[in-house]
Amino acid sequence: MTVVVGGFGLSGNPTNLIRALRDSGAKNLTVVSNNMGVDGQGLGLLLENQQVSKVLSSYVGENKLFAEQYLNGTLDVEFVPQGTLAERMRAGGVGVPAFYTATGVGTPIAEGKPEAEFDGRRYILERGIVADLALVRAHTGDAEGNLRYRLTSRNFNPLAAMCGKVTLAEVENLSEGFLDPERIDTPGVFVQRVVQCEDQTKVIEQVTTRPRVAESVMQEA
Repeated sequence: MTVVVGGFGLSGNPTNLIRALRDSGAKNLTVVSNNMGVDGQGLGLLLENQQVSKVLSSYVGENKLFAEQYLNGTLDVEFVPQGTLAERMRAGGVGVPAFYTATGVGTPIAEGKPEAEFDGRRYILERGIVADLALVRAHTGDAEGNLRYRLTSRNFNPLAAMCGKVTLAEVENLSEGFLDPERIDTPGVFVQRVVQCEDQTKVIEQVTTRPRVAESVMQEA
């Protein structure tokens, strides 16, 4: 099964659904996501449980287990430029089977892919992504599956929701009525299941802070 998962780092991760997938015990999964979380968090839980056989991702730097499984050959990894990954998901969601892009031409990314020339520039053919299952997280949703995201936690979630044959959404706030049609990010036509988050804890991937400046120093400035 191919599973596409929203999120960027740990922001916007459907953490409850990821745990449910882990607990299901499903094996040999192909996971499509910008990255695989970090050790012990996010999609890193599936790696720890030996449930993933292949990953399509644009970034792997925050997960030591991911790197270890890739280097020892137990995990097949297809690296995809981030913009290309976003467009492959969007294309799959709108029924476009493939598209040409200049990104990756002349690099290992282009190996084995058809090429064409347009207006004197080389392009490679990339396939749209259609996943068996999509897992996403939204700030607010209604019973019809209409979703609204908040700030940067939106990231890949709308694209992931589009390209799943079956899309499951976890929402922080489940509206009793219908969302305002003018304020919907993902229409319910893309979503088949909605659950309210049982655990709304938001883990911070890297805590970065600045030292407080003393009030006297600020006044002098």
